[in-house]
Amino acid sequence: MKVETSAALFALLSVASARPDAVKLFRTTDAPIGASAKFRREVPQEHSHEKFLKGVAQALNLNNVDKVQDPVFALLGNKAAAQGAGQVQDLDCLQQRVADQAFTNAKAANDVEGMTNALMFRALERNTGSVGLASVLCTETAKNPEIAAIQQHQDPASAGAAELNKKITLALAVQLASIGADPQLALQSGTFAPGQVGDTTGAGNTCDDQNDTEGCIFTQNLLVKDATPEEIDAAVAAAGGNASAGGNNNADDTADTSEDDDCEPDDGSADASEDDDCEPDDGSADNTSNDNAGNAADDAEDDGCDADDGSADDSSNDNANNNNNNNNGGTATTGVNVNAFTGSVGSAPVPVISSAAAAKPFSVNGNEFLNKGAAIQRACDVQKNACANAANGGDKSITVGDCDAQQQQCVAQNNNNSQRRRRQQAVDTGSCGSPAISFGAQQDRGDAAAFAPVNTADFNHGSALKPAVITDFICSQLESKCGASPEAVTLCEEGAEAADSLVGQAAADAFNAALGV
Repeated sequence: MKVETSAALFALLSVASARPDAVKLFRTTDAPIGASAKFRREVPQEHSHEKFLKGVAQALNLNNVDKVQDPVFALLGNKAAAQGAGQVQDLDCLQQRVADQAFTNAKAANDVEGMTNALMFRALERNTGSVGLASVLCTETAKNPEIAAIQQHQDPASAGAAELNKKITLALAVQLASIGADPQLALQSGTFAPGQVGDTTGAGNTCDDQNDTEGCIFTQNLLVKDATPEEIDAAVAAAGGNASAGGNNNADDTADTSEDDDCEPDDGSADASEDDDCEPDDGSADNTSNDNAGNAADDAEDDGCDADDGSADDSSNDNANNNNNNNNGGTATTGVNVNAFTGSVGSAPVPVISSAAAAKPFSVNGNEFLNKGAAIQRACDVQKNACANAANGGDKSITVGDCDAQQQQCVAQNNNNSQRRRRQQAVDTGSCGSPAISFGAQQDRGDAAAFAPVNTADFNHGSALKPAVITDFICSQLESKCGASPEAVTLCEEGAEAADSLVGQAAADAFNAALGV
């Protein structure tokens, strides 16, 4: 964020904010104030996303426990923010505190729009002292796990901003979907094109119009989107959410969503509730982003759910030439097949090739894995997909239930063959502690058994019926917040994939075993 701003302006706000028309005074003052008292920072852009700023203010004012004068202060640098931070002492956390309280208020009022504005506000970029300077992250843990899962965008000219801001946008999309909002809104949290580092004017490529009720970044077409709509859908799908919330249905059929997919033919209607599973793919948007050969993608990373008609079911590694290979056994590459399962209901077992590769020694149909357990899980899932294809394609000798049972047998036989699969040595999780998950009764869900992080201090997220909701959050935090090793992140992602096609304690065990916890 990037013209110089007067300290007198904030003094005026401090006085004016005690009155109901304080914000009005701030927004209608166009002339520079107190030129002799100027201090240099980035050109301001705190009003660039005005509609979300106004929306979060409405939610915050329902119960402004910290007496923050206006949410706009939370988007300023700390020196300016101090003038209106109310009772908040840690100015690096002012933005999170505002968003967290606004979310709490909106949630109590069952106001999805208010919760949406709070989430969007939390992800907006803060002003910093110069072009290319990243803002400091908050180290407090938000009360609401939805807010805790998000951090603010960083100056697009700062180191690594493009990759980081994309991750923030995708994490925001997941949380928006979790409350029933349109996850595609996450793209509107993006910031401007990068400015020139070292620019002494601090100008960057920003705008800041207090009177533009929509937000000048939108009306002046200055928004740089961090991801594609398809990537948003994929992130939501991988987390077990609804990629079509808020009316963004893809293809001709409503997306198959919910937290626990179940196998049923797709008639074009929305498979909703919390207990949907595997349906034959008719080309509708069935979660992720990798459309190949004209088909919308199935569940990311091959969740073993959908019967596959050649659409991308293996996340980024599928294409029109290898989908059938991936879902019908494929061909073995150089190495030893370590898949101990020999069952062949509806489809032959899929080889798991162990090689001498140092980085990722296990492979399934060309997809490489660091963790043997994750590779075994993928092989069992791919076999299940092919079996489900056969069952749904007219083979009356088998049912989808037979395919499910075979998949569980595949996993169990491999576990027994390796003497209950030796756990990995605990990995480097950076500044965070154990990333383990539990399954069972959770405090926030009454009697229903669900998944949740064991270490809520580092991984603060409410429970969920599907493991992917929790494991995806943990993997995201390991990478963005904890500074975990690349190996830990890779093992986390593989463990999450392994857990995704299992149920109950078996899913929790698979994830924990992958990380050695």
